Amino acid sequence: MIDPAVLEELVAALPGRVSTTATDLAQYSRDQGPVLRETLPVAVVRARSVEDVQILLQWATRHDVPVVSRGAGSGVSGGAHATTGCVVLSLELMDRIVEISPDDEIAVVEPGVVNADLNAAVAQHGLMYAPDPASYRWSTIGGNVATNAGGLRCAKYGVTRDSVLALDVVLADGTLVSTGHRTFKGVAGYDLTALMTGSEGTLGVIVGITVRLRYLPQAVHTLAAFFDDFPQAAAGVLAIGRARVQPSILELLDGRTLEALDGAHGSDLRRRGGSLLLVQTDGYGAGAEADAIRGALIGLGAVISEEGSEEAERLIDLRRHSRGDEVDDLYRVGEDVAVPKSQLVPYVAALEDMARRHGVKLKVVAHAGDGNLHPTFWVERSEGPQAQERLESALDESVQRALDLGGTITGEHGVGQYKRRWLAWEQSPEVLDLQARLKQVFDPSNILNPGKAIVS
Repeated sequence: MIDPAVLEELVAALPGRVSTTATDLAQYSRDQGPVLRETLPVAVVRARSVEDVQILLQWATRHDVPVVSRGAGSGVSGGAHATTGCVVLSLELMDRIVEISPDDEIAVVEPGVVNADLNAAVAQHGLMYAPDPASYRWSTIGGNVATNAGGLRCAKYGVTRDSVLALDVVLADGTLVSTGHRTFKGVAGYDLTALMTGSEGTLGVIVGITVRLRYLPQAVHTLAAFFDDFPQAAAGVLAIGRARVQPSILELLDGRTLEALDGAHGSDLRRRGGSLLLVQTDGYGAGAEADAIRGALIGLGAVISEEGSEEAERLIDLRRHSRGDEVDDLYRVGEDVAVPKSQLVPYVAALEDMARRHGVKLKVVAHAGDGNLHPTFWVERSEGPQAQERLESALDESVQRALDLGGTITGEHGVGQYKRRWLAWEQSPEVLDLQARLKQVFDPSNILNPGKAIVS
Protein backbone atom coordinates (compact mmCIF):
# COMPACT_ATOMS: atom_id res chain seq x y z
CA MET A 1 0.00 0.00 0.00
CA ILE A 2 1.05 3.61 -0.51
CA ASP A 3 2.08 5.57 2.55
CA PRO A 4 -0.77 8.00 3.36
CA ALA A 5 1.68 10.92 3.36
CA VAL A 6 2.81 9.99 -0.15
CA LEU A 7 -0.78 9.88 -1.36
CA GLU A 8 -1.48 13.24 0.27
CA GLU A 9 1.44 14.66 -1.71
CA LEU A 10 -0.33 13.62 -4.92
CA VAL A 11 -3.65 15.04 -3.75
CA ALA A 12 -1.97 18.35 -3.01
CA ALA A 13 -0.17 18.39 -6.37
CA LEU A 14 -3.34 17.63 -8.34
CA PRO A 15 -6.21 19.28 -6.45
CA GLY A 16 -9.61 18.06 -7.53
CA ARG A 17 -8.12 15.39 -9.77
CA VAL A 18 -7.56 12.52 -7.31
CA SER A 19 -10.29 10.23 -6.02
CA THR A 20 -10.14 7.44 -3.46
CA THR A 21 -13.88 6.81 -3.10
CA ALA A 22 -14.93 3.18 -3.07
CA THR A 23 -17.22 3.77 -6.05
CA ASP A 24 -14.45 5.23 -8.22
CA LEU A 25 -11.90 2.62 -7.21
CA ALA A 26 -14.32 -0.14 -8.21
CA GLN A 27 -15.46 1.56 -11.42
CA TYR A 28 -11.93 2.17 -12.68
CA SER A 29 -10.45 -1.13 -11.53
CA ARG A 30 -11.01 -3.03 -14.78
CA ASP A 31 -11.89 -2.93 -18.44
CA GLN A 32 -14.19 -5.37 -20.29
CA GLY A 33 -11.65 -8.20 -20.33
CA PRO A 34 -11.65 -11.37 -18.20
CA VAL A 35 -10.45 -10.72 -14.66
CA LEU A 36 -7.68 -13.02 -13.44
CA ARG A 37 -7.69 -11.51 -9.95
CA GLU A 38 -9.87 -8.76 -8.52
CA THR A 39 -7.60 -5.80 -7.66
CA LEU A 40 -8.50 -2.25 -6.71
CA PRO A 41 -6.24 0.74 -7.37
CA VAL A 42 -5.20 2.93 -4.46
CA ALA A 43 -6.43 6.04 -6.26
CA VAL A 44 -7.88 7.30 -9.53
CA VAL A 45 -6.51 10.41 -11.23
CA ARG A 46 -8.72 12.13 -13.80
CA ALA A 47 -6.27 14.19 -15.81
CA ARG A 48 -7.43 17.31 -17.65
CA SER A 49 -4.12 18.39 -19.17
CA VAL A 50 -0.71 17.20 -20.27
CA GLU A 51 0.71 18.90 -17.19
CA ASP A 52 -1.54 16.78 -14.96
CA VAL A 53 -0.10 13.63 -16.55
CA GLN A 54 3.47 14.90 -16.14
CA ILE A 55 2.90 15.71 -12.47
CA LEU A 56 1.45 12.26 -11.82
CA LEU A 57 4.30 10.41 -13.53
CA GLN A 58 6.97 12.52 -11.83
CA TRP A 59 5.35 11.65 -8.51
CA ALA A 60 5.01 7.97 -9.46
CA THR A 61 8.69 7.78 -10.46
CA ARG A 62 9.82 9.38 -7.19
CA HIS A 63 7.79 6.94 -5.11
CA ASP A 64 7.94 3.86 -7.37
CA VAL A 65 4.15 3.66 -7.79
CA PRO A 66 2.68 1.76 -10.77
CA VAL A 67 0.40 3.73 -13.12
CA VAL A 68 -2.28 2.12 -15.30
CA SER A 69 -3.61 4.52 -17.93
CA ARG A 70 -7.02 4.09 -19.53
CA GLY A 71 -9.62 5.76 -21.72
CA ALA A 72 -13.19 4.48 -21.75
CA GLY A 73 -12.27 1.01 -20.47
CA SER A 74 -13.71 -0.70 -23.54
CA GLY A 75 -10.76 -3.06 -24.03
CA VAL A 76 -11.39 -6.80 -23.80
CA SER A 77 -7.93 -8.16 -22.92
CA GLY A 78 -7.44 -6.75 -19.43
CA GLY A 79 -4.97 -4.11 -20.56
CA ALA A 80 -6.54 -1.51 -18.25
CA HIS A 81 -7.07 -3.77 -15.23
CA ALA A 82 -5.71 -2.34 -12.01
CA THR A 83 -2.56 -3.95 -10.62
CA THR A 84 -1.45 -4.20 -7.00
CA GLY A 85 -0.70 -0.82 -5.45
CA CYS A 86 -1.35 1.15 -8.64
CA VAL A 87 -2.89 4.49 -9.46
CA VAL A 88 -5.30 4.43 -12.40
CA LEU A 89 -4.84 7.39 -14.74
CA SER A 90 -8.06 8.22 -16.59
CA LEU A 91 -7.62 10.30 -19.75
CA GLU A 92 -11.33 10.51 -20.59
CA LEU A 93 -11.57 14.21 -19.67
CA MET A 94 -8.80 15.14 -22.12
CA ASP A 95 -11.35 15.16 -24.92
CA ARG A 96 -10.63 18.18 -27.14
CA ILE A 97 -10.44 17.99 -30.90
CA VAL A 98 -7.51 20.40 -31.16
CA GLU A 99 -7.41 20.81 -34.94
CA ILE A 100 -9.02 19.63 -38.14
CA SER A 101 -7.10 20.44 -41.32
CA PRO A 102 -9.27 19.48 -44.30
CA ASP A 103 -6.59 20.35 -46.89
CA ASP A 104 -3.90 18.37 -45.08
CA GLU A 105 -6.47 15.64 -44.34
CA ILE A 106 -5.43 15.33 -40.72
CA ALA A 107 -6.85 15.92 -37.27
CA VAL A 108 -5.10 16.51 -33.95
CA VAL A 109 -6.92 15.20 -30.88
CA GLU A 110 -6.49 14.59 -27.21
CA PRO A 111 -6.64 10.94 -26.11
CA GLY A 112 -10.12 11.13 -24.57
CA VAL A 113 -11.87 12.04 -27.82
CA VAL A 114 -14.46 9.38 -28.63
CA ASN A 115 -14.04 7.72 -32.02
CA ALA A 116 -17.61 8.49 -33.12
CA ASP A 117 -17.30 12.14 -32.07
CA LEU A 118 -14.20 12.61 -34.22
CA ASN A 119 -15.99 11.06 -37.18
CA ALA A 120 -18.99 13.32 -36.71
CA ALA A 121 -16.73 16.37 -36.64
CA VAL A 122 -14.69 15.53 -39.74
CA ALA A 123 -17.72 14.35 -41.75
CA GLN A 124 -18.65 18.03 -42.15
CA HIS A 125 -15.53 18.33 -44.32
CA GLY A 126 -16.28 15.21 -46.38
CA LEU A 127 -13.73 13.18 -44.40
CA MET A 128 -13.70 10.21 -42.04
CA TYR A 129 -11.39 8.59 -39.52
CA ALA A 130 -11.18 5.06 -40.88
CA PRO A 131 -10.52 2.78 -37.85
CA ASP A 132 -13.92 1.73 -36.50
CA PRO A 133 -13.83 -0.82 -33.66
CA ALA A 134 -17.18 -2.25 -32.61
CA SER A 135 -17.01 0.06 -29.58
CA TYR A 136 -16.55 3.18 -31.72
CA ARG A 137 -19.53 4.93 -30.13
CA TRP A 138 -17.80 5.07 -26.74
CA SER A 139 -14.15 3.98 -27.11
CA THR A 140 -11.54 6.74 -27.18
CA ILE A 141 -8.91 7.48 -29.79
CA GLY A 142 -6.20 7.21 -27.13
CA GLY A 143 -7.35 3.72 -26.19
CA ASN A 144 -7.63 2.75 -29.85
CA VAL A 145 -4.03 3.88 -30.40
CA ALA A 146 -2.73 2.20 -27.24
CA THR A 147 -4.14 -1.15 -28.38
CA ASN A 148 -3.72 -0.63 -32.15
CA ALA A 149 -7.43 -1.32 -32.47
CA GLY A 150 -8.99 -2.73 -35.61
CA GLY A 151 -12.59 -2.73 -36.74
CA LEU A 152 -14.89 -3.55 -39.61
CA ARG A 153 -13.19 -1.27 -42.16
CA CYS A 154 -9.78 -2.89 -41.62
CA ALA A 155 -10.19 -4.92 -44.80
CA LYS A 156 -9.60 -1.80 -46.89
CA TYR A 157 -8.18 0.88 -44.61
CA GLY A 158 -6.00 -1.07 -42.20
CA VAL A 159 -5.74 -0.95 -38.40
CA THR A 160 -5.22 2.11 -36.20
CA ARG A 161 -1.46 2.19 -36.80
CA ASP A 162 -2.13 2.86 -40.49
CA SER A 163 -3.93 6.10 -39.58
CA VAL A 164 -1.59 7.50 -36.90
CA LEU A 165 0.96 10.07 -38.07
CA ALA A 166 2.31 11.59 -34.84
CA LEU A 167 2.03 11.28 -31.07
CA ASP A 168 2.72 13.35 -27.99
CA VAL A 169 3.80 11.00 -25.22
CA VAL A 170 4.66 11.50 -21.56
CA LEU A 171 7.42 9.11 -20.54
CA ALA A 172 7.68 7.41 -17.16
CA ASP A 173 9.74 10.22 -15.62
CA GLY A 174 7.31 12.91 -16.81
CA THR A 175 9.27 13.97 -19.89
CA LEU A 176 7.07 15.03 -22.82
CA VAL A 177 8.24 13.88 -26.26
CA SER A 178 6.74 14.20 -29.73
CA THR A 179 7.14 11.53 -32.40
CA GLY A 180 6.22 11.35 -36.06
CA HIS A 181 5.09 14.09 -38.46
CA ARG A 182 2.08 15.78 -40.05
CA THR A 183 2.95 14.40 -43.47
CA PHE A 184 1.74 11.06 -44.80
CA LYS A 185 5.32 10.06 -45.58
CA GLY A 186 8.33 10.40 -43.30
CA VAL A 187 11.21 8.03 -42.65
CA ALA A 188 13.58 10.06 -40.45
CA GLY A 189 15.02 7.84 -37.73
CA TYR A 190 13.34 4.93 -35.99
CA ASP A 191 9.55 4.89 -36.21
CA LEU A 192 8.72 5.55 -32.57
CA THR A 193 5.14 6.44 -33.46
CA ALA A 194 4.55 2.91 -34.74
CA LEU A 195 6.30 1.50 -31.66
CA MET A 196 4.09 3.47 -29.28
CA THR A 197 0.95 2.49 -31.19
CA GLY A 198 -0.12 -0.82 -29.71
CA SER A 199 2.24 -0.60 -26.71
CA GLU A 200 -0.74 -0.71 -24.31
CA GLY A 201 0.53 2.01 -21.99
CA THR A 202 3.73 0.15 -21.14
CA LEU A 203 6.18 2.61 -22.77
CA GLY A 204 4.54 5.98 -22.15
CA VAL A 205 1.21 7.76 -21.78
CA ILE A 206 -0.23 9.07 -25.05
CA VAL A 207 -1.53 12.63 -24.56
CA GLY A 208 -1.83 13.90 -28.14
CA ILE A 209 -2.54 12.20 -31.47
CA THR A 210 -2.28 13.35 -35.07
CA VAL A 211 -4.34 11.12 -37.33
CA ARG A 212 -4.72 10.75 -41.05
CA LEU A 213 -8.22 11.23 -42.41
CA ARG A 214 -9.77 9.56 -45.46
CA TYR A 215 -12.41 10.69 -47.90
CA LEU A 216 -16.02 9.96 -47.08
CA PRO A 217 -17.14 7.61 -49.86
CA GLN A 218 -19.47 9.09 -52.45
CA ALA A 219 -21.30 5.79 -52.78
CA VAL A 220 -21.73 2.70 -50.60
CA HIS A 221 -23.17 -0.67 -51.60
CA THR A 222 -23.97 -3.37 -49.05
CA LEU A 223 -24.54 -7.01 -49.95
CA ALA A 224 -25.93 -9.65 -47.62
CA ALA A 225 -24.82 -13.03 -48.96
CA PHE A 226 -26.41 -16.01 -47.20
CA PHE A 227 -24.93 -19.49 -47.53
CA ASP A 228 -26.05 -22.88 -46.32
CA ASP A 229 -23.09 -23.23 -43.99
CA PHE A 230 -19.93 -21.56 -42.73
CA PRO A 231 -17.41 -23.36 -44.98
CA GLN A 232 -19.30 -22.16 -48.06
CA ALA A 233 -19.28 -18.60 -46.78
CA ALA A 234 -15.56 -18.80 -46.01
CA ALA A 235 -14.98 -20.03 -49.55
CA GLY A 236 -16.81 -16.88 -50.65
CA VAL A 237 -14.14 -14.78 -48.95
CA LEU A 238 -11.46 -16.42 -51.10
CA ALA A 239 -13.62 -16.02 -54.22
CA ILE A 240 -13.84 -12.26 -53.62
CA GLY A 241 -10.07 -12.08 -53.26
CA ARG A 242 -9.51 -14.06 -56.42
CA ALA A 243 -11.80 -11.63 -58.26
CA ARG A 244 -9.32 -8.94 -57.13
CA VAL A 245 -12.03 -6.75 -55.61
CA GLN A 246 -11.31 -4.93 -52.34
CA PRO A 247 -14.41 -4.46 -50.14
CA SER A 248 -14.29 -1.92 -47.36
CA ILE A 249 -16.12 -4.34 -45.06
CA LEU A 250 -16.10 -8.13 -45.30
CA GLU A 251 -17.63 -9.82 -42.26
CA LEU A 252 -18.49 -13.47 -41.69
CA LEU A 253 -21.07 -14.70 -39.16
CA ASP A 254 -21.88 -18.34 -38.43
CA GLY A 255 -25.32 -19.83 -37.82
CA ARG A 256 -25.10 -19.73 -34.02
CA THR A 257 -24.26 -16.05 -34.14
CA LEU A 258 -27.25 -15.40 -36.41
CA GLU A 259 -29.50 -17.27 -33.97
CA ALA A 260 -28.16 -15.23 -31.05
CA LEU A 261 -28.73 -11.95 -32.91
CA ASP A 262 -32.26 -12.97 -33.85
CA GLY A 263 -33.04 -13.80 -30.22
CA ALA A 264 -31.63 -10.53 -28.94
CA HIS A 265 -32.84 -8.13 -31.62
CA GLY A 266 -35.85 -9.75 -33.27
CA SER A 267 -34.15 -10.08 -36.65
CA ASP A 268 -34.69 -12.99 -39.05
CA LEU A 269 -31.13 -13.68 -40.16
CA ARG A 270 -31.01 -17.39 -39.37
CA ARG A 271 -34.16 -18.01 -41.39
CA ARG A 272 -32.40 -16.53 -44.42
CA GLY A 273 -29.42 -18.87 -44.27
CA GLY A 274 -26.91 -20.89 -42.27
CA SER A 275 -24.13 -18.31 -42.49
CA LEU A 276 -23.87 -14.67 -43.53
CA LEU A 277 -21.15 -12.94 -45.50
CA LEU A 278 -21.73 -9.21 -45.07
CA VAL A 279 -19.97 -7.19 -47.77
CA GLN A 280 -19.69 -3.45 -48.27
CA THR A 281 -17.98 -1.59 -51.10
CA ASP A 282 -17.39 2.14 -51.15
CA GLY A 283 -16.21 4.94 -53.41
CA TYR A 284 -17.06 5.92 -56.96
CA GLY A 285 -16.61 2.33 -58.13
CA ALA A 286 -18.75 0.81 -55.38
CA GLY A 287 -21.49 -0.33 -57.76
CA ALA A 288 -19.14 -2.03 -60.18
CA GLU A 289 -17.28 -3.72 -57.31
CA ALA A 290 -20.56 -4.94 -55.82
CA ASP A 291 -21.54 -6.41 -59.21
CA ALA A 292 -18.24 -8.28 -59.46
CA ILE A 293 -18.63 -9.63 -55.92
CA ARG A 294 -22.21 -10.69 -56.60
CA GLY A 295 -21.10 -12.69 -59.62
CA ALA A 296 -18.33 -14.41 -57.68
CA LEU A 297 -20.64 -15.41 -54.81
CA ILE A 298 -23.66 -16.54 -56.81
CA GLY A 299 -21.41 -19.10 -58.43
CA LEU A 300 -20.86 -20.61 -54.97
CA GLY A 301 -24.58 -20.90 -54.23
CA ALA A 302 -25.11 -17.70 -52.25
CA VAL A 303 -28.49 -16.06 -51.95
CA ILE A 304 -27.71 -12.34 -52.18
CA SER A 305 -29.70 -9.23 -51.46
CA GLU A 306 -28.45 -5.68 -51.94
CA GLU A 307 -29.59 -3.76 -48.95
CA GLY A 308 -30.94 -0.21 -48.92
CA SER A 309 -29.23 2.29 -46.65
CA GLU A 310 -31.49 1.75 -43.63
CA GLU A 311 -31.32 -2.05 -43.70
CA ALA A 312 -27.58 -1.93 -44.46
CA GLU A 313 -26.94 0.20 -41.39
CA ARG A 314 -29.03 -2.19 -39.30
CA LEU A 315 -27.03 -5.19 -40.50
CA ILE A 316 -23.72 -3.46 -39.85
CA ASP A 317 -24.92 -2.46 -36.40
CA LEU A 318 -26.02 -6.02 -35.65
CA ARG A 319 -22.55 -7.21 -36.63
CA ARG A 320 -20.98 -4.76 -34.19
CA HIS A 321 -23.07 -6.28 -31.40
CA SER A 322 -22.45 -9.89 -32.41
CA ARG A 323 -20.08 -10.63 -29.52
CA GLY A 324 -23.13 -10.46 -27.25
CA ASP A 325 -23.70 -9.06 -23.78
CA GLU A 326 -22.50 -10.75 -20.61
CA VAL A 327 -25.00 -13.25 -19.27
CA ASP A 328 -24.96 -14.12 -15.57
CA ASP A 329 -25.57 -17.84 -16.04
CA LEU A 330 -22.80 -18.29 -18.61
CA TYR A 331 -19.04 -18.38 -18.32
CA ARG A 332 -17.95 -17.07 -21.69
CA VAL A 333 -14.68 -15.97 -23.29
CA GLY A 334 -14.28 -14.51 -26.76
CA GLU A 335 -10.99 -14.78 -28.59
CA ASP A 336 -9.21 -12.66 -31.18
CA VAL A 337 -6.92 -14.82 -33.29
CA ALA A 338 -6.00 -14.24 -36.92
CA VAL A 339 -4.98 -16.78 -39.54
CA PRO A 340 -4.06 -16.49 -43.22
CA LYS A 341 -7.28 -16.16 -45.23
CA SER A 342 -6.55 -19.46 -46.98
CA GLN A 343 -6.83 -21.16 -43.57
CA LEU A 344 -10.27 -19.85 -42.59
CA VAL A 345 -12.13 -23.04 -43.51
CA PRO A 346 -9.73 -25.52 -41.84
CA TYR A 347 -9.44 -23.34 -38.76
CA VAL A 348 -13.19 -23.11 -38.23
CA ALA A 349 -13.48 -26.88 -38.77
CA ALA A 350 -10.82 -27.34 -36.08
CA LEU A 351 -12.72 -25.01 -33.73
CA GLU A 352 -15.93 -27.00 -34.13
CA ASP A 353 -14.06 -30.24 -33.50
CA MET A 354 -12.41 -28.97 -30.32
CA ALA A 355 -15.72 -27.56 -29.04
CA ARG A 356 -17.24 -31.03 -29.37
CA ARG A 357 -14.30 -32.75 -27.72
CA HIS A 358 -14.14 -30.34 -24.80
CA GLY A 359 -17.91 -30.20 -24.32
CA VAL A 360 -18.23 -26.42 -24.78
CA LYS A 361 -20.46 -24.27 -26.96
CA LEU A 362 -19.09 -22.16 -29.79
CA LYS A 363 -20.03 -19.36 -32.13
CA VAL A 364 -17.77 -17.55 -34.59
CA VAL A 365 -17.68 -14.13 -36.23
CA ALA A 366 -14.79 -12.89 -38.32
CA HIS A 367 -13.33 -9.85 -39.98
CA ALA A 368 -12.96 -12.18 -42.92
CA GLY A 369 -11.22 -9.68 -45.15
CA ASP A 370 -8.05 -9.96 -43.08
CA GLY A 371 -8.48 -13.41 -41.50
CA ASN A 372 -9.23 -12.06 -38.01
CA LEU A 373 -11.63 -14.38 -36.16
CA HIS A 374 -13.52 -13.95 -32.91
CA PRO A 375 -14.51 -17.43 -31.73
CA THR A 376 -16.53 -17.34 -28.53
CA PHE A 377 -16.61 -20.38 -26.26
CA TRP A 378 -19.02 -20.72 -23.35
CA VAL A 379 -20.36 -23.11 -20.73
CA GLU A 380 -23.15 -22.92 -18.18
CA ARG A 381 -21.93 -21.61 -14.82
CA SER A 382 -24.15 -24.22 -13.17
CA GLU A 383 -21.77 -26.89 -14.49
CA GLY A 384 -19.16 -25.71 -11.97
CA PRO A 385 -15.35 -25.48 -11.99
CA GLN A 386 -14.84 -28.51 -14.22
CA ALA A 387 -16.75 -26.82 -17.03
CA GLN A 388 -14.52 -23.76 -16.69
CA GLU A 389 -11.48 -26.00 -16.94
CA ARG A 390 -12.86 -27.51 -20.15
CA LEU A 391 -13.40 -24.01 -21.48
CA GLU A 392 -9.83 -22.97 -20.71
CA SER A 393 -8.51 -26.12 -22.39
CA ALA A 394 -10.54 -25.33 -25.51
CA LEU A 395 -9.20 -21.77 -25.53
CA ASP A 396 -5.61 -22.97 -25.23
CA GLU A 397 -6.09 -25.42 -28.05
CA SER A 398 -7.79 -22.82 -30.27
CA VAL A 399 -4.86 -20.45 -29.87
CA GLN A 400 -2.28 -23.14 -30.52
CA ARG A 401 -4.13 -24.28 -33.63
CA ALA A 402 -4.18 -20.73 -34.99
CA LEU A 403 -0.42 -20.54 -34.50
CA ASP A 404 0.04 -23.91 -36.19
CA LEU A 405 -1.74 -22.49 -39.24
CA GLY A 406 0.57 -19.49 -39.41
CA GLY A 407 -1.61 -17.14 -37.37
CA THR A 408 -1.32 -14.96 -34.28
CA ILE A 409 -2.74 -14.91 -30.75
CA THR A 410 -4.31 -11.48 -31.22
CA GLY A 411 -5.38 -9.67 -34.35
CA GLU A 412 -6.67 -6.42 -32.86
CA HIS A 413 -7.48 -6.55 -29.14
CA GLY A 414 -3.93 -6.58 -27.79
CA VAL A 415 -2.23 -8.90 -25.33
CA GLY A 416 -3.22 -7.06 -22.16
CA GLN A 417 -3.14 -9.16 -19.03
CA TYR A 418 -5.21 -12.10 -20.21
CA LYS A 419 -3.19 -13.22 -23.24
CA ARG A 420 0.33 -13.01 -21.78
CA ARG A 421 0.17 -16.74 -21.07
CA TRP A 422 0.18 -17.35 -24.84
CA LEU A 423 2.76 -14.78 -25.94
CA ALA A 424 5.73 -17.14 -25.61
CA TRP A 425 3.92 -19.62 -27.86
CA GLU A 426 4.14 -17.11 -30.71
CA GLN A 427 7.36 -15.21 -30.07
CA SER A 428 10.86 -16.58 -29.65
CA PRO A 429 12.94 -16.07 -26.48
CA GLU A 430 15.15 -13.68 -28.44
CA VAL A 431 12.17 -11.51 -29.41
CA LEU A 432 10.74 -11.58 -25.88
CA ASP A 433 14.10 -10.50 -24.50
CA LEU A 434 14.37 -7.66 -27.02
CA GLN A 435 10.93 -6.40 -26.02
CA ALA A 436 11.87 -6.56 -22.33
CA ARG A 437 14.99 -4.51 -23.03
CA LEU A 438 12.94 -1.92 -24.93
CA LYS A 439 10.63 -1.69 -21.93
CA GLN A 440 13.66 -1.10 -19.71
CA VAL A 441 14.82 1.81 -21.89
CA PHE A 442 11.47 3.60 -21.78
CA ASP A 443 10.42 2.59 -18.27
CA PRO A 444 13.45 1.63 -16.16
CA SER A 445 11.46 1.43 -12.92
CA ASN A 446 8.69 -0.68 -14.51
CA ILE A 447 5.89 1.59 -13.28
CA LEU A 448 3.93 1.86 -16.58
CA ASN A 449 1.17 -0.75 -16.72
CA PRO A 450 3.36 -3.54 -15.31
CA GLY A 451 2.38 -7.13 -16.04
CA LYS A 452 0.71 -6.30 -19.35
CA ALA A 453 1.43 -6.67 -23.09
CA ILE A 454 4.87 -8.30 -22.90
CA VAL A 455 6.66 -11.01 -20.93
CA SER A 456 9.29 -9.26 -18.83
